[in-house]
Amino acid sequence: MNKQELTQILKDINLSKKEFANLSNISYNTINNWNDDNRPVPPWVDSWLENYVKAKSYSDVKDKVFQIEGIK
Repeated sequence: MNKQELTQILKDINLSKKEFANLSNISYNTINNWNDDNRPVPPWVDSWLENYVKAKSYSDVKDKVFQIEGIK
């Protein structure tokens, strides 16, 4: 994944770089320093984002079911 792809994926999932930094427990500056030459986006980021999307989707479905069923 390159920096442009990361930026687009974060935009697509409505996650800012700052939010991503907080959730993944890395510094915001580190994310901003990733580039395609000297400091590439680490390989773990792709799977992390994939799992984030799955977890968010599950949470959204669960919340909707609880709402329909009147469960808090």
